[in-house]
Amino acid sequence: MTTLPSGFARARRWLRDHPLAFDAALAFCVLIAMICGSFADPGKGHGPTFGTRTPEAFSVLLMVLAASALVLRRRHPMPVLAVTGGFAAIEYIFIDPPAPVVMSTVIALYTVASRTDRPTTWRVGLLTMGILTVAAMVFGSTPWYSQENLGVFAWTGMASAAGDAVRSRRAFVDAIRERAERAERTREEEARRRVAEERLRIARDLHDVVAHHIALVNVQAGVAAHVMDKRPDQAKEALAHVRDASRSALNELRVTVGLLRQSGDPEAPTEPAPGLAVLDELVATFRNAGLPVEVVGADRAPRLPAAVDLAAYRVIQEALTNVRKHAGADARAEVSVVRVGTTAEITVLDNGRGSAARGPGAESAPDGGGHGLLGMRERVTALGGALTAGPRYGGGFRVHAILPIEARTGEPEPPGPAVTTGERR
Repeated sequence: MTTLPSGFARARRWLRDHPLAFDAALAFCVLIAMICGSFADPGKGHGPTFGTRTPEAFSVLLMVLAASALVLRRRHPMPVLAVTGGFAAIEYIFIDPPAPVVMSTVIALYTVASRTDRPTTWRVGLLTMGILTVAAMVFGSTPWYSQENLGVFAWTGMASAAGDAVRSRRAFVDAIRERAERAERTREEEARRRVAEERLRIARDLHDVVAHHIALVNVQAGVAAHVMDKRPDQAKEALAHVRDASRSALNELRVTVGLLRQSGDPEAPTEPAPGLAVLDELVATFRNAGLPVEVVGADRAPRLPAAVDLAAYRVIQEALTNVRKHAGADARAEVSVVRVGTTAEITVLDNGRGSAARGPGAESAPDGGGHGLLGMRERVTALGGALTAGPRYGGGFRVHAILPIEARTGEPEPPGPAVTTGERR
């Protein structure tokens, strides 16, 4: 069963969707009110009396024309106000006592005030108020201070004030709605930005883990295949290194992918992220793979912030992986971690001659490289640091990263090219 409030709500929605029908109904109601008011005689005693006079035909015509003009009040507010105001002034000048044609002018003035700015409202309102009040006072038979004349002044003033208040409230509501929509868009953009940053971070982690361990597995598997027949003990040792490297890769992948689990999934791994505390273990894996690595400086106390610690570890890991893959069989590497003031400087040097991947064509290397240096630079710049990488004078390659000990929390800078000449993946 339909309730009264729901019926009113449906009627209100229908009228809002059909403004011309609403204005026609309003014009009809105003016409009825004006005609009823035209039968009232203001009187001189105890208020108006009804039925003691009838409106003239000219007054009825003016009331009908003024009410008809209100149908177009939304589309042409200023012309409608001018027409209804003119009809009301004509009624005051030529008819005594006048019919209440001014009712249509009050509605038109309210419409103008609610649909224009405040300066226009007050200029038009004062002009309308002055013209109609003066016409009523000068051409009417009643004293200038009569309540009918003061009523014209009051009703036109209230129409201007009411329209201005409605316009201000409508503007306030629109501003609130716009701010809410803008805030919603900002939240969505922020969410998309965070998702993109998280995807990039996970992609860097996966690249570092896979590139490092698979490179070691590839080297050790090649050694095992080479010495399998003649030196089985050395082949077993190489296969043991393959097993250890693959186990480490699986563990790190499990930790990284565990970050993607949903709240209802099984508990994600809780192993700490790698850092400089396990630098010796990282270096040992490369030494086992046949790459001589010397740690000439490892200033690891006190412990760096977690983000900086992880970035330093990944830079060293990726740089040594590049040395093992591209620097040649007789290459040697050197790693140093030094604190300078409020920064930590990480340097990885090698003396290898390398393959074609160490030259300008590194990014198109057939093994699919090209993201290692870019990933390192993204990590470093995301923390507010700087990274340089390029060939050394006299041969070899140098990777140098400067990381602020207090990691920057702002938005990461867009990564630029990591090197200018002699690029390596």
